[in-house]
Amino acid sequence: MTHPAYGVLRSVTPLASVLLAENPSPMTLEGTNTWVLRAPGETGCVVVDPGEEDEEHLRRVAAQGPVELVLLTHRHPDHAAGARRFAELTGAPVRALDPSLVLGAEALGDGDVVATAGVELRVVGTPGHTSDSLSFLLDGPDAPTAVLTGDTILGRGTTVIAHPDGALGPYLNSLRRLAALPEGTAVLPGHGPELPDAPAVATAYLAHREQRLEQVRAALGELGADATARQVVEVVYADVDRALWPAAEASVRAQLDHLRSRQV
Repeated sequence: MTHPAYGVLRSVTPLASVLLAENPSPMTLEGTNTWVLRAPGETGCVVVDPGEEDEEHLRRVAAQGPVELVLLTHRHPDHAAGARRFAELTGAPVRALDPSLVLGAEALGDGDVVATAGVELRVVGTPGHTSDSLSFLLDGPDAPTAVLTGDTILGRGTTVIAHPDGALGPYLNSLRRLAALPEGTAVLPGHGPELPDAPAVATAYLAHREQRLEQVRAALGELGADATARQVVEVVYADVDRALWPAAEASVRAQLDHLRSRQV
């Protein structure tokens, strides 16, 4: 599935539309997805991840309002750096797990329910990519219809564990939570295209992480138990574009911490 032109609101589900920020990179793929949520017939909306402090993008998103609430999946600048300016533009409160990001409201916690603009969102703590990562279940009448995953699950490829703030053990637990969602729960990611089935993607992510752990174990056997993350990257990620090696190195540090804490 291809993305639209930058700044064009695209409807994805009856409750969710997306505006793509113009900040493409190897880490952000085509750019950051800013999600605009509202029930049919509602004028107000909820905005998830307004993105960087890009005035043009923020004004495009604000024009979809009135904005009743801003939610942040996590603290990384490509998702959250523009939140304060966006709040100035819209007057909307900002809620996140990290209290330092909250404006005019309360911090969010696992299990919280947010209901506004005719939609109901359940907060799911999904730490791992960062310590403050959240996902938001977009509830339908009988079951979740979609889950907004930030960077916990991407629309293409796999995500980095942003060590030392991120950690592999919590990330694996977060993936298990998402794998337990009802079949057919769509993924509305922070980057890349939407995906049709969160449990299937989370299960594939888990398998990928287990495979990488085995590769890291094997690299340690070859290099020695005290090998550095960079040395492991050069072995395990030898066939990966070197532009991605800094991100791979962060994930490998998380993997090494995970393995060494278990004396594997």
